[in-house]
Amino acid sequence: MNISKKKPPYSVSQPLKNYLKEYGRYRSLPCKYEDLFRFMETIPIVDKAGKDTLWANCLYSHSNEEEIYKGLVTIYAILKGHVDLTAMEHLYIERVDFCTFGNSKPFRVRVVNHYNDNHDHFYVKVADASRIYGLEMEDLLSPNQIHYLVDGNTLVEEHIAGVPGDIFLKNNLLDTEVNKVRLAKEFVKFNERCFVRLLGDMRPYNYVIVETPDFEESQYRVRAIDFDQQSYEGKTTVYLSQFFQGNAQVVQLCSQFLNPKTILQYQMEERSLMSRRLRFSDTKINSLMMAMRNDELSTPDKIIELKEGLGKFHKSHRFEGCLTMGDIVWMNIEMLLEIPQPFK
Repeated sequence: MNISKKKPPYSVSQPLKNYLKEYGRYRSLPCKYEDLFRFMETIPIVDKAGKDTLWANCLYSHSNEEEIYKGLVTIYAILKGHVDLTAMEHLYIERVDFCTFGNSKPFRVRVVNHYNDNHDHFYVKVADASRIYGLEMEDLLSPNQIHYLVDGNTLVEEHIAGVPGDIFLKNNLLDTEVNKVRLAKEFVKFNERCFVRLLGDMRPYNYVIVETPDFEESQYRVRAIDFDQQSYEGKTTVYLSQFFQGNAQVVQLCSQFLNPKTILQYQMEERSLMSRRLRFSDTKINSLMMAMRNDELSTPDKIIELKEGLGKFHKSHRFEGCLTMGDIVWMNIEMLLEIPQPFK
């Protein structure tokens, strides 16, 4: 499976900016993505085994650190919905890390509560329109609420807690306490959510697994944490996670514990839930899709490849009239969720 290693970031168009402003996502922030590059040097961060994590701790001069850290605390307060910033005076920034791996070149900010040493993280990245559309659709069409903010070229995202998929598959899957039937069910539903809205590249390190103890046995939820590949690639299989070699254990798990009829049942259940969420937020999703369908989010060759591939997948000619990735996304949603009236 070939994934574009250097996917270009797409700028935030005026229609998308208007949408973000209307729904409180676009805010003036005291610290921008570019400001975090004012570090003097970086120190590589290694894990417990001494392996390079591809993250580096940023060291700032005293004057820059004071200014940047104060701005980052304010951003965290805004991200969490706090109006009274004086209520956040007990928070401080412990560290800022930078990652050169991946397209978004993110900064990871660690926030600590002075009173109890409890900590949290958030991320500062380049405001890529593809990623923003992915975040917004995750918020609207999945069971997961997403908090993020945009200001010019800066995107701020909350941390999504959970065990990274690659680590879970390596260390947790053989645990006898894991309810493999429930886990397999959640993988099917997760895969369906991604395919309906065309979120691609769900290799194990691009999602996390969240375990919630129940009164009898644990419940599981698989959550995407990387939204860079929201409707960018042309190959249909990029949007079907079972085709990635890293998910071979997931495919085996589902084959072992679920039969085809049960898998179809879970797929239909998830589509029904997505359809319900779409109806509840129809005004919002219509505004989002209006911006997305007029946005440049991929290359002409990838658009042609994807609409032809999905046309064959669905055995339908309805994708032939799609001109943009936004058109393709909406047509896929329309067909899989059986929306009676076309979007206009």
